[in-house]
Amino acid sequence: MVKGVTRRVILVDPTDKRRFEKAIFILREGGQENAEDLLLRAQEIAGRAMGAGEKPRRRLASLLYLLIGAAFTGLLWLAVSLWR
Repeated sequence: MVKGVTRRVILVDPTDKRRFEKAIFILREGGQENAEDLLLRAQEIAGRAMGAGEKPRRRLASLLYLLIGAAFTGLLWLAVSLWR
């Protein structure tokens, strides 16, 4: 059965299509926001859903753990070599 319902939607095409092709936002009736604000908000939500900004933090944390481990190993080696 097909109903005659009209909905306002926003389609967001991502720049990086590895995770999804389009994001579809169905708008509620009676919203007072203008179209540009709604489009910017939809793009922001789609960008967060793609995980924008997660990889640099993970790389930074991994590098930090590597440096801490190397410093600890160096201090341990220094302590053992001076103790003899």
